[in-house]
Amino acid sequence: MTSKMMTVDRYAARCVNLVLLVTRIAVPGARSAPRDTGSQPRGSAGMSRGGAPWLAAILMMTAHAASAQQPPRPNETPRAVTLTLAEYNRLIDLAGRPTPAPTTAPVAAVLASSDLRVRVDRDTARGVFTVNGDALRSGVSRVNLISGATLIDASAAGRPLPLVAHGAAHTALIPGPGPFSLTLEWGAPLTFRPGRAAFVLPVPKSGTARATFDIPGDQADVRLSSGLVTRRTAADGRTIVEATLDPGSSVEVSWSMRDSAPTAAARELRTLSEVMTLVTLGDSDVRMVALIDLTVLQGELRTVGVRLPTGYELTGVSGSSLENSEPTDEGLTLTIANPAARSHQFLISLERPHDGGSFNLDTGFVAVRDVQRERGEVAIEGVGTLELDAPEREPLHRIDVRELNRALQSLARLPLLSAFRYQRAAGANPTLAFDVKRFADAGVLAAVADRAVATTLVTSEGRALTEVILTVQNRAQPFLKVSLPQGATMVSVDVAGQPAKPVLGTDGTRVPLLRPGFRPNGPYQVSYVYLHAGTPFDKKGDIEMTLPRMDMPVGIVEWEVFAPERYSMKSIGGNAIETSMMRVSDGSGRGDSSRSFSGPPAGMTEKIVELGVPGQISGVVRDQSGGLLPGVTIEVTSDALTERARTAVSDGNGRFVFMNLPAGRMSVAATLPGFSTARHDFIFDRRPRELIIELTVGSVTETITVSAERPVVDTQNAMRQTIISNDADEPRRRAEPPPIVPPSQNVVELQRRASGVLPVRVDIPRAGTSHQFVKPLVVDQETTVKLRYKRR
Repeated sequence: MTSKMMTVDRYAARCVNLVLLVTRIAVPGARSAPRDTGSQPRGSAGMSRGGAPWLAAILMMTAHAASAQQPPRPNETPRAVTLTLAEYNRLIDLAGRPTPAPTTAPVAAVLASSDLRVRVDRDTARGVFTVNGDALRSGVSRVNLISGATLIDASAAGRPLPLVAHGAAHTALIPGPGPFSLTLEWGAPLTFRPGRAAFVLPVPKSGTARATFDIPGDQADVRLSSGLVTRRTAADGRTIVEATLDPGSSVEVSWSMRDSAPTAAARELRTLSEVMTLVTLGDSDVRMVALIDLTVLQGELRTVGVRLPTGYELTGVSGSSLENSEPTDEGLTLTIANPAARSHQFLISLERPHDGGSFNLDTGFVAVRDVQRERGEVAIEGVGTLELDAPEREPLHRIDVRELNRALQSLARLPLLSAFRYQRAAGANPTLAFDVKRFADAGVLAAVADRAVATTLVTSEGRALTEVILTVQNRAQPFLKVSLPQGATMVSVDVAGQPAKPVLGTDGTRVPLLRPGFRPNGPYQVSYVYLHAGTPFDKKGDIEMTLPRMDMPVGIVEWEVFAPERYSMKSIGGNAIETSMMRVSDGSGRGDSSRSFSGPPAGMTEKIVELGVPGQISGVVRDQSGGLLPGVTIEVTSDALTERARTAVSDGNGRFVFMNLPAGRMSVAATLPGFSTARHDFIFDRRPRELIIELTVGSVTETITVSAERPVVDTQNAMRQTIISNDADEPRRRAEPPPIVPPSQNVVELQRRASGVLPVRVDIPRAGTSHQFVKPLVVDQETTVKLRYKRR
């Protein structure tokens, strides 16, 4: 009955659709399905319009008669539906849309997981592989199962599984779609090497692969060429190993034959241990690191029992031969991965809190149980300023920190306060009492910049590209806070010759002073480049330039401004001083005629820019044209030196420095291929001295004398005198126009970097004039200069 009602419904629905199709001709604005109008005569169109009413009536009656053949359904009354023309047209459009093609899975089938169970008996390894997956397409699909395997049988749901072999690969024919589960029986012979047995296990190409190995004997050194051992148990003379393998690979499983064969009576285990302990007294905790060195004299070491001092919490255990570690009530048990090895090393880390400030502590040390002899060393270091009182206790004896084992010294990161050595007797537990008195930390500088060299290239549009190179001595300061001028953006940062990434903060830009793996123990360079969008130049006017404020004291700031050739400039203000206006008194009433910038004309007055320290010899190397020479080898020889000679290489600014030189007769030589060798001999009294070395082009064997030498700086006076030249020729020199100073090598290098290295687009001037300024001892302030310019 239901089938008959559905047939009548379909028939009635078709009749209604036919009525709608015929009557659409009379509905103004209704859309019609595309039809071939070319094959219909013109007269037939008029006849269809005239015959539409009676044809529609007949079809409606037919549909009504068809629907009357079925009884009315309960709760269903005839209703009239009124559609707007737009809705009617939308229904027609939806009916005319093509049916979307069915989607096809990207692959025929997937292998989700595989479970491998292998048992080793005599000289054969046999296993059962259970592979689960899903067939995604209809019909029969080819599924790649395994390669390089010897299959004994294959089945799916208890039925034989059809397999196809392509070389060493096995492919299964799986009907789909739907899930499937396959069972493969596999076998392989064992291979034997001296003392070991092994077999190669092929792993199916599934999403995950887990394996269980049943191996004869009590095996402690089962090894896999790839994969991860997750569990190991032994029972009834066999070892069960569970592992996770790499799908689609071949894994070599090997083990020791000594454990699976009958063995003679076990030999007595004899071991020696050496424990080197570093104790760090922190602000709020005490950290202990023990380096254990074990030597096996007889037998095979499988587990090691370690006794830990009371009150400490274990934070880490590591070692090259360590398989795993398990805490026990008495300390720690370490399992050895290679029992046949004769030496083992482990590193154990412990820590315990304390109340802070000054405190007393009675502590034990890490010890190895069941060893024939144990020797040890203890080193103590502390954070901050503290006083340590640690009296000797048997068997600990105080030693000099320089006598400690080199491995223990390398663990220390702070100055060592005390050191002990002991030899532990059987059953003894060495202890040590600490009386720590801590002093409040005083404020010290974490970092300081001995020198800052700034180079600014100014374009005719008023944009300024500035590079600042700092020579930094850093103890622990990670970042340098730089307050850039308004509208300036950071372009690049370098730390010790390697690029670094600045950090933007709400109160300024942070320039990193350190980078991963870099821990300086002397001066190094930090540089950054920023771009400032200024105001375009007019025919004439004033411009004020500012260097960023930095939260690090700077001994001396040297600033060179390179302006376009078409503009003439002069300084009219600011806190930086023009270098040409400075002289430094040498105590004899004569001004120093040397300068720190390259390319000065002869006789120009200059100043000493470095504040030297006793035992320092520094200087700059340049050629005959005044250009700075990097890469020059400077050698200082003296009978007062223990090493007879010290060497240095001039940096990118042509500068070099020697520190902590003794008093005596010194000989300084500068060599560079293609230039003549310059040499200078003098008596050095440990007062700071700076040399200017000028190399000339000539034979490499030619030797000439240094052309100039800085006067000795008087370090006995707390204040250095800076005086303005006041001789009789001063009014005449002031009336003369200042000489044009050629650009230094810093300008040339910054021009080169802006052309193809820095990620900025700026029209850098290639020709122009250089203006040089200096400001000593800059502490948390900006360096400014005000220039008045005029177009030439």
